[in-house]
Order: sequence, then structure tokens, then C-alpha cells
Amino acid sequence: MMIFGHNASVDTPMGRAMHTVRGTLRSVAFFSFFINLLALISSVYMLQVYDRVLASRSEATLLYLTLLAAGCLLTLAGLEVVRSRLLVRLGACFDAQLSGLVFAKTLSAGRTGQTLRDLDAVRGFVTGATMLSLLDAPWMPAYIALVYVLHPWLGHVALLGGLTLFVLGVWNERSTRGPLAEAGKELAAGARFAETSARNAEVIRAMGMLPGLTRVWRQRHDFGIGLQGVASDKAANVAAVAKALRLFLQIAILGVGALLVIQQQSTAGVMIAASIVMGRGLAPLESAIGGWRGFLSARESYRRLVKEIGTQGDEAVQMPLPVPTGALSFETVSAGPPDVRKLTVQNLKFEVTAGTCLGITGPSAAGKSTLARLAVGVWRPINGVVRLDGANVSDWNRENLGPNIGYLPQDIELFPGTVAVNIARFGEVDSQQAVEAAQLAGAHQMILGLPDGYDTVIGPAGANISGGQRQRIGLARAFYGSPALIVLDEPTSNLDAEGESAVRQAIEELRRRQRTVIVIAHRPALLGGTDQLMVMMSGQIAKFGPTSELMPLITRRVVAAPDGALQDAPSPTGSATLQDVPEVSHG
Repeated sequence: MMIFGHNASVDTPMGRAMHTVRGTLRSVAFFSFFINLLALISSVYMLQVYDRVLASRSEATLLYLTLLAAGCLLTLAGLEVVRSRLLVRLGACFDAQLSGLVFAKTLSAGRTGQTLRDLDAVRGFVTGATMLSLLDAPWMPAYIALVYVLHPWLGHVALLGGLTLFVLGVWNERSTRGPLAEAGKELAAGARFAETSARNAEVIRAMGMLPGLTRVWRQRHDFGIGLQGVASDKAANVAAVAKALRLFLQIAILGVGALLVIQQQSTAGVMIAASIVMGRGLAPLESAIGGWRGFLSARESYRRLVKEIGTQGDEAVQMPLPVPTGALSFETVSAGPPDVRKLTVQNLKFEVTAGTCLGITGPSAAGKSTLARLAVGVWRPINGVVRLDGANVSDWNRENLGPNIGYLPQDIELFPGTVAVNIARFGEVDSQQAVEAAQLAGAHQMILGLPDGYDTVIGPAGANISGGQRQRIGLARAFYGSPALIVLDEPTSNLDAEGESAVRQAIEELRRRQRTVIVIAHRPALLGGTDQLMVMMSGQIAKFGPTSELMPLITRRVVAAPDGALQDAPSPTGSATLQDVPEVSHG
């Protein structure tokens, strides 16, 4: 919107949204013209009453003038209603054009809901009172010109007042722009911190972390509020001066008008009409100055929207690719978390043929979860290429690829909705496939034991089910539709022995179905049924080969000899964990 000082290209999502509402904006401007024209009726009525009716003492003239004025005012009210409704619909149309895209980008980028809040702020401003004042403010020169028609000296007073208010508005914008922008950044950061903390509320309460987290949040929040207070104080000072100035201008124009009447250069009707016209012309500017903080906040929100989605052109229409078989390859891939300049994996190069079951193990922070995210395409490599069936994973249309990917992350999130809908990934529920996926995950009987079975509604963040139940439902979701590539990151972290056994059986069944499965685990027992095994360390592949050859290495404990050499010793329990792997990788 040009009112925010930025006009996005029509080839971008923001540009298309603006093009869609352009016709409504023209209609709003059209109605604004007649609204401001009809707003002069009180001035004209006053002028005629003082200069004609009182002089002629004609009751009929007074009656007809009153009826005409009443009709014009009713028309004015109707046009105001229409204009307001047009703005409401303009905001709704703008939201409808962008909200879906903003929501999708928020989820795909893993961000908080700040962009959605920005869209709400822009829509709220467009339909608010300050927007109406800004639409009426451009008509101020026409009102001042009309005062000049009444008398040049009265026009001088109105012009001086209008220029002074304009200067106050510019001063208000420049003095509050910086503090409000900085305050917005600080408060947004505080909101993100609060959202992150809310997702870990149980840990915070259990470990008594609330006072410390509150202190950290309040430091940032209070700093943002302080900056807002500075901007608000400046804006309030300017608004107070603007209000006092407009009231003084009303007195000044009446005083000058009275002087002109005394000198018989004007009439009382002209004096009163000029006062009303000037007041009507300057009122929107005063109102805009009073609501300037809201305008600046909306402008910052609009600019963030443009930065987030408005500068991106249309994505090229991707030709649908055949259903993948699950062949996966990493070609010298280096990557790290988005927006973080740190590589967590480097130079990964390997291939997994379709139908192969690959186990991945290694110490904490070895880059295993990064590899999983790269394999399913939720992170993009900084260098290198990840290919699925020979095609760059980034080149696949996500809506087409998604049903052929099964993914269980370490942090499992279920969404408000029924168990069946969560398993079916919030698409059309195929009851047979949902039950088959649950049976494969060993979750069918558990789900039947829930209050409403597959129709049990899961609360926010899965609050009404246990961690083990959440993990089993997450496994069923990963298995739904028998996808070609399935990536499981620590699939038994919340499961008991029975659950682990069910996962092992599921992996065997998936191997029988010739599905490509990647299993990330610390427990060797879960990796024993895989075809190939990868040991990662410090973001690189330390060992890679047949599981039958590498498994004996990770089930033996490595100890350092007195002379510093490495020698193998059998694990007393036969269940050594991957904290032993670093030594193995150097042996």
C-alpha cells in the first residue's frame, strides 16, 4: 500500500494482493470525495441562515434549507457506512490473499507467529479510525481553498494552521519512528522467548526455573516498553500541541472574522462558515497525528510482511516427478541450522539404494538429526546436494513428495484434533490405512484403550496423552500410507521394552516391503536389524558399511591402555552405548 511508503511488484504475492484490493481502494477514494463534499453542508447551512434567512425572515426558506441539510446529512451517514464496510472488506480480502501463504511460510521456516501478527496489525489498521483520518486528510487543501473563497484573510489563518499541523505531523513521525521500531524488535524478541518457554512449561515448573526466566524476559520486555514509553511521550506532546493549536485556530479565525464584520468587509455568516470549514478541514490531520503511533506500528508490520513474502516472485511450476522408490544419496553435503552460521555436518557423501535399511549412530551433537532433516528436505544444504531417486530433494513439490515421506523427529508434536486425523497427517482419513499404520507401529491396541479410540481428541501439545503414547502415534503417522522413505530419529526414546520390540518388528516389516528406512538410535539392539550402519562423529562419517561388520565394534567397549594405545575389551553387559564410538572411530 502506497500509504505505507512501499509499492510491491505485481509479480510478488504482496503485489498480487494489492492488485486485488486496488478496485476497492478506488471505490473508497470515490466515496471519500462525496463524504468530504457533503461534510460542507453544515457550513453552507450556517452561511445561508445568517445571511439570508435572518435577513429575509422567511420561514419557508428556513424549512427548505433545513430539509435539504437533513437529506444531505442522511446521505453523508449512508456513505460513511458504505466506506467503512468497504474498508472492512478490503482488509478481509487482503488477509485472504496473504494469510494462507504467511501461515505456510511460518511453518516451513520454523518461525514464530510474528508474521501472522503483522498481517493482523495491517488489517486492523486499514479498518480503523486512523485510516479514515488519513483518507480525509488529502482534502484539507480543498477546505482551505474554500475558506480563501470566503475571504483571503480567513484563508491565510486556515493555511497557516494547516501548515503548522503538517509540520507537527512530520516532527511526530521523525521523533517517534526510531524508538517505536526498536521497541517493536525488543517486544517481538520477548514474545518469541515467551513462546519458547511456554512449550517447556513442565520443565520450568519442575526445576524452579520460573524466576530466572522471568528475569530474562522482563529485562527485554521492560526495555521495549521503555522505548515505547519514550515514543508515546513524544507523540502525546505533539498531539497535545496539535489539539491546542487547532482550538486556538478556531478562536483566531473567529477573531479575524469578527474584525472583518466590524469593518464591514464580511458578514457574520461568512465568519461562522469559515470557522466550521476550517475545523472540518484540519480535524482529520489532528486525528492522524493523534493516531500516528498506530500508523507507524502498522507501517513496520507492513514492511516486515514485504520483506518476508512481498519481494519473492512466483515460484516456478514444478513438473510432477514419478513416485519415488526411496533411493537416497548425499553428494558432499555440508549444512547447519537455518539462519545460523554454523555447520553441524560436513562433506557427507554416501548412497542408500531403494529398499535398504540404514542405521545411524554416534555420540550426541554428532550431526545425526541434521542428517535426518536433510534427508526429508526440511533443511537445505549449504553445500552439496541431497538426491531422492536422482532428483534434488529441493526440486520436489512438497505436496507431492510429502505422502511418500515418513518422518519421526526427536521432539514429537501432535496437533489439536483426533488421533485418526493426526495419523492421517490432517488429510482425508483413510480408516484402513490409519489402522494399518497404527498396527505397524504397535499402537492399535493402545489407541483402542483411549476414551474414544481413534476419535479421541488430542489436546494442545498432546497434553492429555503420555510421552510413550505420543511417540507411538507419531510412529503411526510416519508409517501412514506406506511411504517410500521413512526416517526415524530416536524412535524408542519414550518406549518401554514392549514398545521397542514393536519398533524392531516394524522395521523388519518395512524391510520386507522394500521401503527405505533410516533409523537413528543410541541403542545397538535397535540397529542390529539394519542392512547398513553409519557411525557419525563431529559432523562427519567416521564409519560406514554393512551392519554385520560394524556392529561388533560398537558393542565392545574401548579403553585406553597405559601407554596411550587403544585396545578393545568386551562390554560387561553387552550393551555399550555410543559414548564408546569416538574411540572406535580412531582405532
